Amino acid sequence: MAIDCITSMHPIPIMPQPSNQEIKEQDQHPFVFDASVLRHQLHIPSQFIWPDEEKACLDEPELQVPFIDLGGFLSGDPLAATQASRLVGEACQKHGFFLVVNHGIDRQLISDAHLYMDHFFSLPLSHKQRAQRMPGEHCGYASSFTARFSSKLPWKETLSFQYSACNNSPTLVKDYLCDKMGTEFQQFGNVYQDYCEAMSNLSLGIMELLGMSLGVGREYFREFFEENSSIMRLNYYPPCQKPDLTLGTGPHCDPTSLTILHQDQVGGLQVCVDNEWHSIKPVFNAFVVNVGDTFMALSNGRYKSCLHRAVVNRETTRKSLAFFLCPRSDKVVSPPCELVDKLRPRLYPDFTWPMLLEFTQKHYRADMKTLEAFTNWLQRKTQHS
Repeated sequence: MAIDCITSMHPIPIMPQPSNQEIKEQDQHPFVFDASVLRHQLHIPSQFIWPDEEKACLDEPELQVPFIDLGGFLSGDPLAATQASRLVGEACQKHGFFLVVNHGIDRQLISDAHLYMDHFFSLPLSHKQRAQRMPGEHCGYASSFTARFSSKLPWKETLSFQYSACNNSPTLVKDYLCDKMGTEFQQFGNVYQDYCEAMSNLSLGIMELLGMSLGVGREYFREFFEENSSIMRLNYYPPCQKPDLTLGTGPHCDPTSLTILHQDQVGGLQVCVDNEWHSIKPVFNAFVVNVGDTFMALSNGRYKSCLHRAVVNRETTRKSLAFFLCPRSDKVVSPPCELVDKLRPRLYPDFTWPMLLEFTQKHYRADMKTLEAFTNWLQRKTQHS
């Protein structure tokens, strides 16, 4: 589904057609999620059918998520900053989700990011597979997760890539996409390079508010994530003729630090609060923000990583842009001393983000207990060594 507010666009790269050799190689591969075919099928492959106890209601009641107006905070108003940090703190203690508006992100950049996502996922499967995600890696194109799992597969395609805020990696996103897809994707790469930089800057501002709300000062978490090494993911959920049998994304908590999500106008994000599922209504001018497991550990459990999922529908493709903020690879995730005392002892051992990433890519399928399982895994490794 195209974004309604698109009024202008950059020139779209010419998308070359697959060669006969690519088509032949595709035919030799095992089962993959080919959205162009499966979106019309009445018979849903068993790999995509979820257990009855995990199947979703497609029409959950809407969650009343607070809107955090960042306008005053970004303009330097100290009273507005205090008010915004209070609302952020309340949301993070309650369920970990909030919406930000007046965030300063260019509306056209958001529209272009959705537009180029449409063009990528409309390519033939063999062409998208030029950026194929390899087993054990977190970047690249994935047609569902058929290469990793054989059951409870998500009804979606994704394209993921690394972003670095370090000064020595100013064009990492563009270079990666052009290397995988070809030089004709240069403008495609430029859009997502700019989008990632905008998300990084926005996330650092949100980290200031989180620091204020936790009483450690506005600079503490901002400095921790200043040279972040983050992940950008394009999510594409095609229609499903039996949407009540499957899920676009299964129930999970994000293992990363902070997620900044932009939904199109279709809807499908659901959040579990007090053991009840709720939907989050799409708002084009707002970003959905939620805390992940890494920040939960960094806050010593003060702020919770929230369980969520995505549902699909019978008629319309759903799209979302997800920026996952992650610390630089050598940063040790350890809570500031202000958040540890006799009443609140350390809940999680020290770790680095690459350690948790490896755990979720090679040893464990992310769900609502990822951080607990990772903690136990680390402790076992320490005992054995």
